Amino acid sequence: MFKTLFLVVLTTALINNVVLSQFLGICSFIGVSKNIKTAAGMGGAVIFVITIASAVTNLLYTGVIQKLGLEYLNTIIFILVIAALVQFIELFLKKYVPKLYQALGIYLPLITTNCAVLGVALTNVQDGNDFITSVVTGFGTALGYAVAIIILAGIREKTESNDVPKAFKGTPAVLLTACLMAIAFYGFNTLA
Repeated sequence: MFKTLFLVVLTTALINNVVLSQFLGICSFIGVSKNIKTAAGMGGAVIFVITIASAVTNLLYTGVIQKLGLEYLNTIIFILVIAALVQFIELFLKKYVPKLYQALGIYLPLITTNCAVLGVALTNVQDGNDFITSVVTGFGTALGYAVAIIILAGIREKTESNDVPKAFKGTPAVLLTACLMAIAFYGFNTLA
């Protein structure tokens, strides 16, 4: 069982990276990757939220949605649950862990609109994952997101002062870098 769960983490983090192979969460991936510190903050917040959202949506799906025959409402219900979960986490941290709340700052509300969170919840349902596998899949996916955004931020910091042709400055350079990262991550397919 442990070996299978380890392979789930490895597969979701590296081989099927949510950003670089599934292209989910691109907005925050590009927008928040200007420096390593903010990228790490976003990555940590995403790990926390996706892991908890995977657990909650799995319990909700198996305990309520399936039993009531409301599978056609998965997307709408999961969006509402994820938004409420992020708001609950934000209020909890603000009241009981203010230092962590201040450290995460704007990243928690940004996660509500991160399509990677919804993508993981829907993929877990589509694949028929049990509770443990759903949570591990969520964690692995979020870990992959964090690794990718931190690597991109590191590359952006190192290349910021480079002499780049005017046509490639800014977003084009970031997209080219992300493309090269996707090609590099494709090499992890040999692990499977």
